Amino acid sequence: MRKPRKRTFAELVLENKSQLMKDRVAMEMIELRLEEKRLGKAE
Repeated sequence: MRKPRKRTFAELVLENKSQLMKDRVAMEMIELRLEEKRLGKAE
């Protein structure tokens, strides 16, 4: 049997990004956090 190939960091990032893009709730939470961060810096 062959040893399973380890994924590179770039592959893991792409996989995570594609999963997030499909998950609407997670995207909304990220957008809210970014908005709060921007408002905090503006003050």
